[in-house]
Amino acid sequence: MPEQQLLKPTEWSYCDYFWADKKDPQGNGTVAGFELLLQKQLKGKQMHKEMSEFVRERIKIEEEYAKNLAKLSQNSLAAQEEEGSLGEAWAQVKKSLADEAEVHLKFSAKLHSEVEKPLMNFRENFKKDMKKCDHHIADLRKQLASHYASVEKARKALTERQRDLEMKTQQLEIKLSNKAEENIKKARRKSTQAGNDLMRCVDLYNQAQSKWFEEMVTTTLELERWKWRGTIEPVDQLLRKVDPTKDRELWVREHKTGNIRPVDMEI
Repeated sequence: MPEQQLLKPTEWSYCDYFWADKKDPQGNGTVAGFELLLQKQLKGKQMHKEMSEFVRERIKIEEEYAKNLAKLSQNSLAAQEEEGSLGEAWAQVKKSLADEAEVHLKFSAKLHSEVEKPLMNFRENFKKDMKKCDHHIADLRKQLASHYASVEKARKALTERQRDLEMKTQQLEIKLSNKAEENIKKARRKSTQAGNDLMRCVDLYNQAQSKWFEEMVTTTLELERWKWRGTIEPVDQLLRKVDPTKDRELWVREHKTGNIRPVDMEI
């Protein structure tokens, strides 16, 4: 249905552009749109690991710097001038070192609690969550394919029953007999049953399609949030220049698989 409207216009959301399959660049058949999204998330795992290591190194530097400043503030060099304005000024210089050491120590603790720890927690749950999403959507997709196959099978059966009924009706017109009438009744019952079976299969397909649609939208929106990105902000104010929406648009433009969503079947 090309006339479909995007669910989140102008946002280049994952939930709008990954409904179809796409040819695998490696030549291994096709890959589902949702699978491409999972691959993107998993590729970002290495960057996440390196960012965690970067923060850990920054914490070490802050801790070592704070330790050295504190040690220097306790140094006895030039301490003989204990009275007068010079002595007071020199004491203030040393105190400022101790104060600065405390600032860097608190900053290292802040990095650990607000950046390193959340990154570590995210990393621990990341692979498990991605696998869970993959299995869940893949299972719904298999159910949808199974119901679609059932619909096609039921549609074929109905066609055959209708053809059989038509043939027996023609036979009755040629030769009236009780047996021919009985055959028509049986054929009509079978045709009606085949029609009912088709309607039931279509209903099951539509239920599966609605569930798959709902879960695809919910899960793709969750994937695009990138919750861990916000934990990096305390590291460097420059990261405030990061534009997740622009990054997503560039990636979606290059990798999108299709924006025509599935719809209910109608008989």
